[in-house]
Amino acid sequence: MSPVELHVLLAFIPAALALNLTPGADMMFCLGQGMRGGVRPSLAASAGISTGGFVHVTIAALGLSAVLATMPWIFEVIRWAGVCYLLYLAVQTLRTPLSGGSSKVARPARAYLDGLLVNLMNPKVILFILAFLPQFVDPTRAVLPQFLTLGLVMAIGGFIVNGLVGVFASGVGHVLLQNPRVDRILRFVSATVFGALALKIATEAKQ
Repeated sequence: MSPVELHVLLAFIPAALALNLTPGADMMFCLGQGMRGGVRPSLAASAGISTGGFVHVTIAALGLSAVLATMPWIFEVIRWAGVCYLLYLAVQTLRTPLSGGSSKVARPARAYLDGLLVNLMNPKVILFILAFLPQFVDPTRAVLPQFLTLGLVMAIGGFIVNGLVGVFASGVGHVLLQNPRVDRILRFVSATVFGALALKIATEAKQ
């Protein structure tokens, strides 16, 4: 039997894709690698970021599995923490220009390591995972396999999206950093995605 039911997976994939398409620190890192180093470093950086994300998922799954064994109500706590965190992200996204990031030129191996460390040293990643993934996890079934399956889907999607951003950046990606209008549009779209997710989680918490 599959760790995640098919209808849940079909609902998760577009939601994860929408999140992967939301500009953030990881995407900006790959954008910088593409602009400064070209295609290979940007793809390597994307692979490192996806690896770091999957490590975060594994850590979160192991910890959450242990907690759920004695405190199944923790899912409700996570829901409301997720609502607050997603609203915080929405506000921060609107207030913070995307064009302030920087990234150094690196060989692919170094770019992979940099991407891995950028992701692992960002505590917000694991908080976001704990806010998002449990919405698609059935607490009556084994939690770890569900987390790992969903985390793998997110990692693959993130690698594809961030990798494509890096490839694009190697050609014309500088427009995203130099055009204030594009910057504002991307921030508005990102904030809308975070706000909609917060509303979804808050509504489900009342059911």
